[in-house]
Amino acid sequence: MDEFENNMEQPQQAAPYGYYSYTPSTPQPPAASAPKPEKKHTGLKLTALALCFSLLGGAIGAGGVLAAGYLMNDNKDAVIPGNQNQTQNPASDSTTILEGNRGNTVIDINAIDTSKIMTAAEVYAVNVNSTVGITTSITTNYWGYQSTSAASGSGFIISDDGYILTNFHVIESSNSITVSLYNGKNYDASLIGYDESNDIAVLKIEAEGLSPVVLGDSDNLNVGDSVIAIGNPLGELTFSLTAGTISAKDREVTFSGGITMNLLQTDCAINSGNSGGALFNMYGEVIGVTNAKYSSSSSSEASIDNIGFAIPINSIRSIVESIIEKGYVSKPYLGVSVSDVNESYQIYGLPAGAAVQAVTEDSPAEKAGLQIGDIITKVGDTEISSSDELVSLIGNSEIGDSLTLTIYRRGQTISVTVEIGEQIQSATSDSSNQQQSQRPSMGR
Repeated sequence: MDEFENNMEQPQQAAPYGYYSYTPSTPQPPAASAPKPEKKHTGLKLTALALCFSLLGGAIGAGGVLAAGYLMNDNKDAVIPGNQNQTQNPASDSTTILEGNRGNTVIDINAIDTSKIMTAAEVYAVNVNSTVGITTSITTNYWGYQSTSAASGSGFIISDDGYILTNFHVIESSNSITVSLYNGKNYDASLIGYDESNDIAVLKIEAEGLSPVVLGDSDNLNVGDSVIAIGNPLGELTFSLTAGTISAKDREVTFSGGITMNLLQTDCAINSGNSGGALFNMYGEVIGVTNAKYSSSSSSEASIDNIGFAIPINSIRSIVESIIEKGYVSKPYLGVSVSDVNESYQIYGLPAGAAVQAVTEDSPAEKAGLQIGDIITKVGDTEISSSDELVSLIGNSEIGDSLTLTIYRRGQTISVTVEIGEQIQSATSDSSNQQQSQRPSMGR
């Protein structure tokens, strides 16, 4: 997007306004660009398509690089899972002072008939009461002086008793969170937990009888399918609908903080304040959480219009349920560091696949007999040609699953069976504090 000079009065301290935007260094397809956060300011002219400001205090970033139970670095190596030899007791919530514990929350799943295709107007009418605006207060200390500013974003209700899903970067560093419903009611919200690496956060308001969204299947999408987004662009144009299509699936996007995510690409208009809002299919189901867009950094670059992104709901659903039910993030765990097999080696007979660079001690991978130098070429009946494909398959596995890996080892092809373990990560503290476990499934 072109840079835009804001002549309106600004708040004392600018702050992140609830979405990522980022800038490709050259007009390349989204997978090849380096994202760069973009902030939203109040008092903007409606003719401005987007803003690109440099703000005091730095850019928005989902710090850390753990995504779906693995780490991605700049060399596209994948570590399954994250930091090693660190422990963190799962966060717990007490119901009494003496006991200091609480019972696990149980999520009841109700099937809803969503077989009817709706118009955009019908999807909006059914779901606008399930979408929310989010405003946060952020206090920053600069050289002994405190400055308080506001930030805004979107979210949506996922249970009738007040659980709300949004982006982590919408509520990052906030001192207070206020949720606004379509009916005009405002609630103070509590942060239940988050997964910074997947850019999601779960909030809770004290309300009953709310209208939750219906979660759909983001895997059951095709490029060209119609979708709509409902959110709060600019933090002022509340409960706005934008319509478009799915432009691409599994689009690999690397943010400026180093996090790589596989996202849905859409040409729905996604602007500042839309982050955390729901992306709906035409059956009225949520299939994504809007979180990013592309924009250019100067008028000299090619104009970029309507290249937005959303987190596929399937990739985060189990994490959200884990935060609500258990109070921590639970992810599949294999315990290897892998990288792609360079094409220059493939011409000498090495197969494409995920080359094992390291094996974590006492991990499921070590117990199954995986070794450094192995090249994993298949998971079950699914052939893989890159480390990303292995990471995706492991991330979509269930804890406790037994998987058969086909391995190329020193000129021979062998098979090993591995049981997927569980990685436990705090949902309320730094994501680097985590614990790996090989326990069976805990009702994921």
